[in-house]
Amino acid sequence: MVKVLKAGKSQEELTKNNLEVSKIVANAIQEIENRGDEAVREFSEKFDKWSPEAFRLTEEQIKEIVAQVPAEVIEDIKFAQKNIREFAEAQLASMNDVEVENIPGVILGHKNIPVSSVGCYIPGGRYPMVASAHMSVLTAKVAGVKRVIACTPPINGEIPNATITAMYLAGADEIYLLGGIQAMAAMAIGTETIQSVDMIVGPGNAFVAEAKRQLFGRVGIDLFAGPTETLVVADETADAEMIATDILGQGEHGPTSPGALITTSEKLAYETVEEIERQLKVLPTADVARVSWDDYGQILLVDSIEEALVEADRLAFEHVEILTADPNYFLENMTNYGCLFLGPETNVAYGDKVIGTNHTLPTKGAARYTGGLWVGKFIKTVTYQKVTPEASAYIGEYAARLCQLENFAGHAEQALLRVRRYGKKA
Repeated sequence: MVKVLKAGKSQEELTKNNLEVSKIVANAIQEIENRGDEAVREFSEKFDKWSPEAFRLTEEQIKEIVAQVPAEVIEDIKFAQKNIREFAEAQLASMNDVEVENIPGVILGHKNIPVSSVGCYIPGGRYPMVASAHMSVLTAKVAGVKRVIACTPPINGEIPNATITAMYLAGADEIYLLGGIQAMAAMAIGTETIQSVDMIVGPGNAFVAEAKRQLFGRVGIDLFAGPTETLVVADETADAEMIATDILGQGEHGPTSPGALITTSEKLAYETVEEIERQLKVLPTADVARVSWDDYGQILLVDSIEEALVEADRLAFEHVEILTADPNYFLENMTNYGCLFLGPETNVAYGDKVIGTNHTLPTKGAARYTGGLWVGKFIKTVTYQKVTPEASAYIGEYAARLCQLENFAGHAEQALLRVRRYGKKA
Protein backbone atom coordinates (compact mmCIF):
# COMPACT_ATOMS: atom_id res chain seq x y z
CA MET A 1 0.00 0.00 0.00
CA VAL A 2 1.25 3.47 -0.88
CA LYS A 3 1.62 5.99 1.92
CA VAL A 4 2.01 9.65 0.97
CA LEU A 5 4.51 11.26 3.33
CA LYS A 6 4.68 14.52 1.39
CA ALA A 7 2.51 15.86 -1.44
CA GLY A 8 3.00 18.74 -3.87
CA LYS A 9 0.46 21.23 -5.14
CA SER A 10 -3.00 19.99 -6.01
CA GLN A 11 -4.13 19.50 -9.61
CA GLU A 12 -6.60 22.36 -9.11
CA GLU A 13 -3.80 24.79 -8.25
CA LEU A 14 -1.69 23.60 -11.19
CA THR A 15 -4.58 24.00 -13.63
CA LYS A 16 -5.19 27.57 -12.47
CA ASN A 17 -1.54 28.46 -13.05
CA ASN A 18 -1.59 26.83 -16.48
CA LEU A 19 -4.62 28.86 -17.58
CA GLU A 20 -2.92 32.14 -16.69
CA VAL A 21 0.20 31.19 -18.65
CA SER A 22 -1.93 30.08 -21.61
CA LYS A 23 -3.63 33.49 -21.89
CA ILE A 24 -0.35 35.40 -21.85
CA VAL A 25 1.16 33.15 -24.51
CA ALA A 26 -1.89 33.27 -26.78
CA ASN A 27 -1.87 37.07 -26.73
CA ALA A 28 1.85 37.24 -27.52
CA ILE A 29 1.57 34.81 -30.44
CA GLN A 30 -1.35 36.78 -31.90
CA GLU A 31 0.57 40.04 -31.64
CA ILE A 32 3.62 38.57 -33.37
CA GLU A 33 1.48 37.04 -36.08
CA ASN A 34 -0.19 40.41 -36.73
CA ARG A 35 2.77 42.76 -36.33
CA GLY A 36 5.89 40.67 -36.90
CA ASP A 37 9.23 42.22 -35.97
CA GLU A 38 7.59 45.19 -34.28
CA ALA A 39 5.84 42.93 -31.77
CA VAL A 40 8.93 40.74 -31.31
CA ARG A 41 10.94 43.81 -30.37
CA GLU A 42 8.27 45.04 -27.95
CA PHE A 43 8.16 41.70 -26.13
CA SER A 44 11.96 41.49 -26.06
CA GLU A 45 12.12 44.95 -24.49
CA LYS A 46 9.35 44.08 -22.02
CA PHE A 47 10.61 40.67 -20.86
CA ASP A 48 14.38 40.85 -21.45
CA LYS A 49 15.05 44.60 -21.65
CA TRP A 50 16.80 43.83 -24.94
CA SER A 51 16.41 45.81 -28.18
CA PRO A 52 19.55 45.59 -30.34
CA GLU A 53 19.83 46.92 -33.87
CA ALA A 54 19.39 43.33 -35.08
CA PHE A 55 18.57 40.17 -33.13
CA ARG A 56 20.59 37.98 -35.50
CA LEU A 57 24.30 37.88 -34.77
CA THR A 58 26.64 38.38 -37.71
CA GLU A 59 29.53 36.03 -38.42
CA GLU A 60 31.91 38.74 -37.25
CA GLN A 61 30.03 39.21 -33.98
CA ILE A 62 30.00 35.47 -33.35
CA LYS A 63 33.74 35.16 -33.90
CA GLU A 64 34.37 38.06 -31.52
CA ILE A 65 32.21 36.36 -28.88
CA VAL A 66 33.96 32.99 -29.30
CA ALA A 67 37.35 34.71 -28.98
CA GLN A 68 36.36 35.95 -25.51
CA VAL A 69 35.61 32.46 -24.16
CA PRO A 70 38.43 30.82 -22.14
CA ALA A 71 40.19 27.91 -23.84
CA GLU A 72 39.23 25.50 -21.05
CA VAL A 73 35.55 26.31 -21.51
CA ILE A 74 35.82 25.67 -25.23
CA GLU A 75 37.53 22.34 -24.57
CA ASP A 76 34.82 21.37 -22.10
CA ILE A 77 32.14 22.23 -24.67
CA LYS A 78 33.93 20.20 -27.32
CA PHE A 79 34.21 17.23 -24.92
CA ALA A 80 30.46 17.26 -24.28
CA GLN A 81 29.66 17.74 -27.96
CA LYS A 82 31.89 14.79 -28.92
CA ASN A 83 29.92 12.50 -26.59
CA ILE A 84 26.55 13.79 -27.77
CA ARG A 85 27.55 13.61 -31.44
CA GLU A 86 28.82 10.04 -31.17
CA PHE A 87 25.67 8.81 -29.42
CA ALA A 88 23.47 10.63 -31.95
CA GLU A 89 25.45 9.10 -34.82
CA ALA A 90 24.96 5.64 -33.31
CA GLN A 91 21.22 6.30 -33.08
CA LEU A 92 21.16 7.49 -36.70
CA ALA A 93 22.94 4.32 -37.80
CA SER A 94 20.09 2.28 -36.29
CA MET A 95 17.58 3.91 -38.64
CA ASN A 96 17.53 2.10 -41.96
CA ASP A 97 15.56 2.58 -45.15
CA VAL A 98 13.35 -0.41 -45.92
CA GLU A 99 12.17 -1.98 -49.18
CA VAL A 100 10.28 -5.28 -49.43
CA GLU A 101 8.37 -7.23 -52.08
CA ASN A 102 5.52 -8.59 -49.97
CA ILE A 103 3.53 -9.85 -52.98
CA PRO A 104 5.18 -10.68 -56.34
CA GLY A 105 5.32 -7.39 -58.22
CA VAL A 106 4.44 -5.20 -55.23
CA ILE A 107 7.36 -3.15 -53.86
CA LEU A 108 6.81 -1.31 -50.57
CA GLY A 109 9.33 0.81 -48.79
CA HIS A 110 10.11 3.63 -46.45
CA LYS A 111 12.75 6.33 -46.55
CA ASN A 112 14.13 8.43 -43.70
CA ILE A 113 14.25 12.07 -44.76
CA PRO A 114 15.50 14.89 -42.49
CA VAL A 115 13.23 17.86 -41.80
CA SER A 116 14.34 20.81 -43.97
CA SER A 117 14.58 23.51 -41.29
CA VAL A 118 14.55 23.56 -37.49
CA GLY A 119 14.48 26.29 -34.87
CA CYS A 120 16.24 25.46 -31.60
CA TYR A 121 15.54 27.25 -28.33
CA ILE A 122 18.36 27.41 -25.81
CA PRO A 123 17.09 28.72 -22.43
CA GLY A 124 18.85 31.48 -20.53
CA GLY A 125 17.47 33.60 -17.73
CA ARG A 126 19.03 32.79 -14.39
CA TYR A 127 21.06 29.94 -15.86
CA PRO A 128 22.84 30.00 -19.25
CA MET A 129 21.81 26.59 -20.60
CA VAL A 130 24.92 25.95 -22.65
CA ALA A 131 24.20 22.22 -22.89
CA SER A 132 20.89 22.77 -24.68
CA ALA A 133 22.85 23.96 -27.72
CA HIS A 134 24.52 20.56 -27.99
CA MET A 135 21.29 18.68 -27.44
CA SER A 136 19.25 20.44 -30.11
CA VAL A 137 21.50 22.10 -32.70
CA LEU A 138 24.09 19.33 -32.82
CA THR A 139 21.52 16.54 -32.88
CA ALA A 140 19.62 18.22 -35.71
CA LYS A 141 22.83 18.56 -37.71
CA VAL A 142 23.71 14.89 -37.17
CA ALA A 143 20.22 14.03 -38.45
CA GLY A 144 20.96 15.95 -41.65
CA VAL A 145 18.82 19.07 -41.21
CA LYS A 146 20.02 21.65 -43.75
CA ARG A 147 18.98 24.84 -41.96
CA VAL A 148 19.23 25.01 -38.18
CA ILE A 149 18.60 28.33 -36.47
CA ALA A 150 19.02 28.92 -32.76
CA CYS A 151 17.68 31.47 -30.29
CA THR A 152 18.83 32.24 -26.78
CA PRO A 153 17.95 35.21 -24.55
CA PRO A 154 20.39 37.78 -23.18
CA ILE A 155 21.09 37.43 -19.47
CA ASN A 156 20.58 40.69 -17.59
CA GLY A 157 21.27 42.60 -20.78
CA GLU A 158 24.50 40.71 -21.44
CA ILE A 159 25.44 38.31 -24.23
CA PRO A 160 25.86 34.72 -22.91
CA ASN A 161 29.22 34.10 -24.54
CA ALA A 162 29.57 30.41 -23.68
CA THR A 163 26.07 29.62 -24.96
CA ILE A 164 26.70 31.44 -28.25
CA THR A 165 30.00 29.57 -28.58
CA ALA A 166 28.26 26.23 -28.03
CA MET A 167 25.62 27.09 -30.64
CA TYR A 168 28.35 28.03 -33.11
CA LEU A 169 30.46 24.92 -32.47
CA ALA A 170 27.34 22.75 -32.73
CA GLY A 171 26.79 24.03 -36.27
CA ALA A 172 23.95 26.56 -36.05
CA ASP A 173 23.39 28.28 -39.41
CA GLU A 174 21.77 31.37 -37.85
CA ILE A 175 22.06 32.60 -34.26
CA TYR A 176 19.61 35.06 -32.71
CA LEU A 177 19.90 36.74 -29.33
CA LEU A 178 16.20 36.47 -28.59
CA GLY A 179 14.29 34.71 -25.83
CA GLY A 180 10.96 33.47 -24.54
CA ILE A 181 7.60 33.41 -26.27
CA GLN A 182 8.81 35.93 -28.84
CA ALA A 183 11.63 33.64 -29.95
CA MET A 184 9.38 30.59 -30.29
CA ALA A 185 6.69 32.50 -32.18
CA ALA A 186 9.16 34.26 -34.48
CA MET A 187 10.78 30.97 -35.47
CA ALA A 188 7.45 29.22 -36.01
CA ILE A 189 5.48 32.00 -37.70
CA GLY A 190 8.27 33.99 -39.31
CA THR A 191 8.71 37.77 -39.41
CA GLU A 192 10.17 40.29 -41.82
CA THR A 193 13.70 39.35 -40.70
CA ILE A 194 13.34 35.77 -39.47
CA GLN A 195 12.39 33.09 -41.98
CA SER A 196 10.06 30.53 -40.44
CA VAL A 197 11.09 26.93 -39.83
CA ASP A 198 9.34 23.59 -40.13
CA MET A 199 9.93 22.50 -36.55
CA ILE A 200 10.79 24.08 -33.18
CA VAL A 201 12.59 22.22 -30.41
CA GLY A 202 14.19 22.70 -27.03
CA PRO A 203 13.33 22.99 -23.34
CA GLY A 204 12.22 26.10 -21.50
CA ASN A 205 10.10 27.57 -18.75
CA ALA A 206 6.33 27.32 -18.53
CA PHE A 207 5.85 30.11 -21.09
CA VAL A 208 8.18 28.52 -23.65
CA ALA A 209 6.53 25.13 -23.16
CA GLU A 210 3.07 26.65 -23.60
CA ALA A 211 4.21 28.51 -26.71
CA LYS A 212 5.32 25.22 -28.22
CA ARG A 213 1.96 23.67 -27.37
CA GLN A 214 0.02 26.48 -29.03
CA LEU A 215 2.29 26.61 -32.09
CA PHE A 216 2.15 22.85 -32.64
CA GLY A 217 0.32 22.15 -35.86
CA ARG A 218 1.56 25.06 -37.87
CA VAL A 219 5.02 23.66 -37.13
CA GLY A 220 6.24 20.40 -35.69
CA ILE A 221 7.71 20.19 -32.20
CA ASP A 222 9.99 17.73 -30.49
CA LEU A 223 7.84 17.21 -27.39
CA PHE A 224 6.34 19.14 -24.50
CA ALA A 225 9.39 19.78 -22.35
CA GLY A 226 8.33 21.96 -19.44
CA PRO A 227 9.86 22.45 -15.99
CA THR A 228 12.28 19.66 -15.16
CA GLU A 229 11.16 16.65 -13.08
CA THR A 230 13.29 14.30 -11.01
CA LEU A 231 12.24 11.07 -9.34
CA VAL A 232 14.49 8.97 -7.13
CA VAL A 233 13.50 5.37 -6.47
CA ALA A 234 15.42 4.06 -3.47
CA ASP A 235 15.56 1.15 -1.07
CA GLU A 236 17.47 0.66 2.18
CA THR A 237 20.79 0.43 0.28
CA ALA A 238 20.62 4.13 -0.67
CA ASP A 239 21.71 7.07 1.45
CA ALA A 240 19.88 10.29 2.25
CA GLU A 241 22.74 12.60 1.32
CA MET A 242 22.78 11.42 -2.29
CA ILE A 243 18.98 11.50 -2.62
CA ALA A 244 18.73 15.01 -1.20
CA THR A 245 21.61 16.25 -3.33
CA ASP A 246 20.13 14.86 -6.53
CA ILE A 247 16.60 16.14 -5.87
CA LEU A 248 17.70 19.64 -4.87
CA GLY A 249 20.26 19.71 -7.66
CA GLN A 250 17.41 19.57 -10.14
CA GLY A 251 15.02 21.64 -8.05
CA GLU A 252 17.29 24.64 -8.57
CA HIS A 253 16.13 24.74 -12.21
CA GLY A 254 13.04 26.65 -11.16
CA PRO A 255 10.34 27.04 -8.52
CA THR A 256 7.95 24.75 -10.42
CA SER A 257 10.34 21.82 -10.85
CA PRO A 258 8.94 18.69 -9.17
CA GLY A 259 11.21 16.40 -7.18
CA ALA A 260 10.00 13.09 -5.80
CA LEU A 261 11.17 10.11 -3.79
CA ILE A 262 9.63 6.65 -3.87
CA THR A 263 11.12 4.39 -1.25
CA THR A 264 10.59 1.11 0.53
CA SER A 265 12.33 2.47 3.63
CA GLU A 266 10.45 4.75 6.03
CA LYS A 267 13.71 5.42 7.87
CA LEU A 268 15.36 6.60 4.64
CA ALA A 269 12.35 8.81 3.82
CA TYR A 270 12.61 10.76 7.07
CA GLU A 271 16.39 10.93 6.86
CA THR A 272 16.01 12.44 3.39
CA VAL A 273 13.64 15.12 4.67
CA GLU A 274 16.17 16.04 7.37
CA GLU A 275 19.02 16.04 4.86
CA ILE A 276 17.11 18.24 2.43
CA GLU A 277 16.54 20.78 5.20
CA ARG A 278 20.23 20.67 6.10
CA GLN A 279 21.37 21.18 2.51
CA LEU A 280 18.90 24.01 1.91
CA LYS A 281 20.74 26.01 4.58
CA VAL A 282 23.97 25.97 2.55
CA LEU A 283 22.94 25.49 -1.09
CA PRO A 284 23.67 28.72 -3.05
CA THR A 285 20.50 28.23 -5.10
CA ALA A 286 18.31 27.40 -2.09
CA ASP A 287 16.01 30.34 -2.80
CA VAL A 288 14.70 28.48 -5.84
CA ALA A 289 15.25 24.89 -4.73
CA ARG A 290 13.30 25.42 -1.50
CA VAL A 291 10.22 26.66 -3.35
CA SER A 292 10.34 23.75 -5.78
CA TRP A 293 10.64 21.28 -2.90
CA ASP A 294 8.02 22.90 -0.66
CA ASP A 295 5.46 23.31 -3.45
CA TYR A 296 6.19 20.34 -5.71
CA GLY A 297 8.15 17.82 -3.64
CA GLN A 298 6.67 14.38 -3.05
CA ILE A 299 7.60 11.37 -0.92
CA LEU A 300 5.83 8.05 -1.38
CA LEU A 301 6.42 5.11 0.95
CA VAL A 302 5.74 1.71 -0.66
CA ASP A 303 5.78 -1.86 0.58
CA SER A 304 7.94 -3.40 -2.14
CA ILE A 305 10.13 -2.75 -5.17
CA GLU A 306 7.29 -4.07 -7.33
CA GLU A 307 4.97 -1.42 -5.89
CA ALA A 308 7.68 1.19 -6.40
CA LEU A 309 7.75 0.26 -10.08
CA VAL A 310 3.98 0.72 -10.40
CA GLU A 311 4.13 4.17 -8.77
CA ALA A 312 7.14 5.24 -10.83
CA ASP A 313 5.35 4.31 -14.05
CA ARG A 314 2.26 6.19 -12.84
CA LEU A 315 4.25 9.37 -12.25
CA ALA A 316 6.05 9.01 -15.64
CA PHE A 317 8.73 11.53 -14.68
CA GLU A 318 11.33 13.06 -16.95
CA HIS A 319 14.41 11.89 -15.00
CA VAL A 320 14.35 8.73 -12.91
CA GLU A 321 17.29 7.77 -10.73
CA ILE A 322 17.34 4.19 -9.50
CA LEU A 323 19.19 3.77 -6.18
CA THR A 324 18.29 0.20 -5.32
CA ALA A 325 20.09 -3.11 -4.83
CA ASP A 326 19.08 -4.20 -8.36
CA PRO A 327 18.76 -1.18 -10.71
CA ASN A 328 18.43 -3.47 -13.74
CA TYR A 329 15.00 -4.57 -12.51
CA PHE A 330 13.74 -1.11 -13.49
CA LEU A 331 15.62 -1.12 -16.80
CA GLU A 332 13.92 -4.40 -17.68
CA ASN A 333 10.44 -3.55 -16.40
CA MET A 334 9.82 0.21 -16.23
CA THR A 335 8.07 1.74 -19.26
CA ASN A 336 7.24 5.38 -18.49
CA TYR A 337 10.26 7.67 -18.16
CA GLY A 338 12.33 10.16 -20.11
CA CYS A 339 15.75 8.83 -19.11
CA LEU A 340 16.84 6.25 -16.53
CA PHE A 341 19.93 6.77 -14.38
CA LEU A 342 20.90 3.37 -13.06
CA GLY A 343 22.89 3.13 -9.86
CA PRO A 344 24.62 5.67 -7.60
CA GLU A 345 27.56 6.15 -9.98
CA THR A 346 25.52 8.25 -12.42
CA ASN A 347 23.10 11.14 -11.94
CA VAL A 348 20.87 13.57 -13.80
CA ALA A 349 23.59 16.21 -14.07
CA TYR A 350 25.66 13.84 -16.22
CA GLY A 351 22.72 13.47 -18.59
CA ASP A 352 21.95 17.17 -18.53
CA LYS A 353 25.42 18.32 -19.45
CA VAL A 354 27.95 15.91 -20.81
CA ILE A 355 27.55 12.15 -20.96
CA GLY A 356 25.93 11.85 -24.40
CA THR A 357 22.22 11.08 -23.97
CA ASN A 358 19.90 13.95 -24.82
CA HIS A 359 18.56 16.13 -22.01
CA THR A 360 15.42 17.36 -23.78
CA LEU A 361 12.95 14.90 -22.30
CA PRO A 362 9.18 14.50 -21.79
CA THR A 363 7.54 16.10 -18.75
CA LYS A 364 4.02 16.32 -17.28
CA GLY A 365 3.28 12.66 -17.98
CA ALA A 366 4.26 12.79 -21.65
CA ALA A 367 6.69 9.91 -21.01
CA ARG A 368 3.62 7.68 -21.21
CA TYR A 369 3.59 8.14 -25.00
CA THR A 370 6.91 9.60 -26.17
CA GLY A 371 10.62 9.48 -25.56
CA GLY A 372 13.00 12.42 -25.55
CA LEU A 373 14.72 14.36 -28.28
CA TRP A 374 16.97 12.28 -30.57
CA VAL A 375 18.01 12.23 -34.22
CA GLY A 376 14.80 10.40 -35.09
CA LYS A 377 12.72 13.42 -34.02
CA PHE A 378 14.29 15.39 -36.87
CA ILE A 379 13.60 12.69 -39.45
CA LYS A 380 10.40 11.93 -41.34
CA THR A 381 9.89 8.26 -42.12
CA VAL A 382 7.91 8.35 -45.36
CA THR A 383 6.58 5.44 -47.39
CA TYR A 384 6.35 4.63 -51.09
CA GLN A 385 5.06 1.85 -53.33
CA LYS A 386 5.77 0.52 -56.81
CA VAL A 387 3.59 -2.10 -58.54
CA THR A 388 3.89 -4.12 -61.78
CA PRO A 389 0.89 -4.21 -64.16
CA GLU A 390 0.08 -7.82 -63.29
CA ALA A 391 0.24 -7.15 -59.55
CA SER A 392 -1.91 -4.03 -59.96
CA ALA A 393 -4.72 -6.04 -61.57
CA TYR A 394 -4.46 -8.65 -58.80
CA ILE A 395 -4.46 -6.08 -55.95
CA GLY A 396 -7.17 -4.04 -57.68
CA GLU A 397 -9.84 -6.72 -57.31
CA TYR A 398 -9.32 -6.89 -53.55
CA ALA A 399 -9.13 -3.11 -53.25
CA ALA A 400 -12.35 -2.57 -55.22
CA ARG A 401 -14.33 -4.96 -53.04
CA LEU A 402 -12.98 -3.42 -49.83
CA CYS A 403 -13.80 0.10 -51.07
CA GLN A 404 -17.34 -0.95 -51.99
CA LEU A 405 -17.70 -2.47 -48.51
CA GLU A 406 -17.19 1.07 -47.15
CA ASN A 407 -19.44 2.70 -49.81
CA PHE A 408 -16.50 4.50 -51.44
CA ALA A 409 -17.52 4.29 -55.08
CA GLY A 410 -14.82 6.64 -56.31
CA HIS A 411 -12.15 4.73 -54.45
CA ALA A 412 -13.42 1.49 -55.97
CA GLU A 413 -13.27 2.97 -59.47
CA GLN A 414 -9.59 3.82 -59.00
CA ALA A 415 -8.95 0.12 -58.41
CA LEU A 416 -11.30 -1.13 -61.14
CA LEU A 417 -9.66 1.12 -63.72
CA ARG A 418 -6.37 -0.73 -63.08
CA VAL A 419 -8.12 -4.10 -63.24
CA ARG A 420 -9.52 -3.17 -66.68
CA ARG A 421 -6.20 -1.71 -67.89
CA TYR A 422 -3.85 -4.38 -66.65
CA GLY A 423 -6.03 -7.50 -66.23
CA LYS A 424 -5.63 -10.64 -68.34
CA LYS A 425 -8.52 -9.70 -70.61
CA ALA A 426 -7.21 -6.17 -71.24
